Amino acid sequence: MKWILALSLIASSLLAEYSAQPIDQKLINSKITIIDIRTPGEWRTTGLIKGSIPIMFFDEQGNYNMDAFLSELNKKVKKKERFAVICNSGNRSHTLGSYLGNQLGYNVVNLEGGIQSAIIKKVPLEPYKR
Repeated sequence: MKWILALSLIASSLLAEYSAQPIDQKLINSKITIIDIRTPGEWRTTGLIKGSIPIMFFDEQGNYNMDAFLSELNKKVKKKERFAVICNSGNRSHTLGSYLGNQLGYNVVNLEGGIQSAIIKKVPLEPYKR
């Protein structure tokens, strides 16, 4: 019985489509789609990584609407298409990315350190225009 559980855990980890990696210019140059899940206030404060797509997940009170988010996400990426998620520090994007990849089967990368890491690494940013 233990070997069935072990095989099950190994299989689920092999099928997981969630990963995390630091943001760098090589990743940006790969033209990966980046979904910025922060709030509009955060986007206005720091700007966005050039070419990223803002789709808020958690609002200022920490609430979210998974159906609304997935509806917007699915307009921008296909489920098996590799894309990245970013937030301010990497915590929210880790939580969401893990769920999207491990539970829903998306091919998602969490950008570790979030926009703060991007700022430190001088990744090109652009103003939020809304």
